[in-house]
Amino acid sequence: MTEPKSTKLLLALLFTGTLMGALDLAIIGPALPVIQAEFGMQQRELAGLINSYTLLQRLGALLLAKFADRVGPRLIYIISISLFATGSLQIVLAESAWMLNFGRAMQGFGAGGVFPAAASVIGARLPPKERGPALGILGAVWGIAFLIGPILGGIFLRFSWQWLFAINLPIAFVLIIGAVKMLPGHSGREPAPFDIKGTILLMLGLSALMLAVSNVDSTAPLQSLLSLPVSGGMILLVLVTAIFWQVEKRAHDPIVMPTLFNSAQVRKSCLISIGVSAIQAGSIFIPALLVVSLDVSPANSALLLLPGVIAATIMAPVAGKLINITGTRLILVVCQILMLISLAVYAFTDLTMTSFIIVSILAGIGSAGLVGAPLRFIMLAESGASDRASAQGVISVTSSMGRIFGASAVGAVAASYGGDIVGYQAAFTGLLVLGIIVMLVAITLNAKAAEDAAAAAKAA
Repeated sequence: MTEPKSTKLLLALLFTGTLMGALDLAIIGPALPVIQAEFGMQQRELAGLINSYTLLQRLGALLLAKFADRVGPRLIYIISISLFATGSLQIVLAESAWMLNFGRAMQGFGAGGVFPAAASVIGARLPPKERGPALGILGAVWGIAFLIGPILGGIFLRFSWQWLFAINLPIAFVLIIGAVKMLPGHSGREPAPFDIKGTILLMLGLSALMLAVSNVDSTAPLQSLLSLPVSGGMILLVLVTAIFWQVEKRAHDPIVMPTLFNSAQVRKSCLISIGVSAIQAGSIFIPALLVVSLDVSPANSALLLLPGVIAATIMAPVAGKLINITGTRLILVVCQILMLISLAVYAFTDLTMTSFIIVSILAGIGSAGLVGAPLRFIMLAESGASDRASAQGVISVTSSMGRIFGASAVGAVAASYGGDIVGYQAAFTGLLVLGIIVMLVAITLNAKAAEDAAAAAKAA
């Protein structure tokens, strides 16, 4: 098999695995009312079904990424896909809400390991010049998933909601066969003793975070913030994080490599990741903004998001290719300017159908360049061969944290104004301020020449 053909097949394998995990976030939406009715679940139980996936996905992103660095990406990619498939089967066979949650949690844990392992393979198998385009292709997955996810959900629901998850089983089987044949195995490096203390603290910290977030009441934000579950969860999170960091400094092979943060590029990338993900999370409230500002139905408001999603899907691989031409800094700054324009329109103008479609396309282009290939390229360039997957796990977790806090903050601000247009505009004004801070950080990133030199030094 020729090298170009081998690379294309490898990228197809990694793309399909990532798409399967991303689709499961988008495809479950249409099934939630049916699942709720069949199992007699309350709204809070339904939120728990979503949170169980989210929590375990973050845990998987760090733990499975660390194992990918220790034992090689092939085994961890296979384990991640297998866990995802097993969780899917558990959901198909579920006879209770508890079994649903267990299957969803297993899916989330497996999905968390797929992208870091895939990005690690790209770092190991491809030279720096080819990494940007490859990461751009993987970055397009999320736009594609949210385009076709609801459509596939509607098709499979005509037969049974279980088919939404059963379809994962044959896909997983093909992916595992492909991984055995194409992915690199163990590097031969003898791993140090595993970081058990760090693992326990990581699980405790993520549990505290989910406890706090899941108990925030957007209709009464101040009262819920002062409640024991929310305030206690946040205090516990701060304490555990401080202890976790000290433990990681002393660990032989830490879950999160403290030396990784010696790089200013890494620190800035994580800050940018949190900020842009928080801004992106605000987009889930755009349909509600359209309902109150343009007087459209909820169904039509969702359809109006399609131009932005299509723009993001097209732009993601383009942003990856542009890395070799412009470097990451210019892409991030330009894309952030596009996001700032869209946020300013949402915050300060009276929306029209035309103005919304225009700014949604700008926001889609900006989002693709901000949360896709550039940040992950930086993490690959700044990490060594022994911690590539772990670095990708870190950026995945920072993105998730940003989305959690962004969605909670926008919901709380909008609710405090009674949920009308003034509330949403106030929330988007806050995101605009955050976006300006993100851009100021992005401006200080390394120029292309310094970035290329760092990537070449790590690859040597």
